[in-house]
Amino acid sequence: MEGIVGKWVEKAENDLKIGKDELKTEEPVTDMICFHMQQCVEKYLKAYLVLKKQVFRKTHDLSELIEVCKKIDKNFEQLYQLKTHKLTRYAIDVRYPDDFYMPTLKEAEQCMKIVMKAKNFIEKKLKEK
Repeated sequence: MEGIVGKWVEKAENDLKIGKDELKTEEPVTDMICFHMQQCVEKYLKAYLVLKKQVFRKTHDLSELIEVCKKIDKNFEQLYQLKTHKLTRYAIDVRYPDDFYMPTLKEAEQCMKIVMKAKNFIEKKLKEK
């Protein structure tokens, strides 16, 4: 993938790599795994919107981004069935001490599963003409 869309995808893949690598450690840092999984989906959604030349607000809210994608392709509704939108909480809740929340290992593993399904869906959409 080329240009700015390719850069969004590259950044998304970097977030995915961090999460996968951290999950393999002896004591995974679950808050950061979940954060990077949210970031991965956010960047994949933004890559799709940039590809489609769709303006979007600067946001971490995955539901908001999914809704913008649905205006282009109603099949993005499937991301709700995958519970992709539930990852939004990890954009903020795990990052700051005043809202601090530490996800369990099971939660981090579930985030990874959601992301892999969402990633596969969005990658197919990025290849459609």
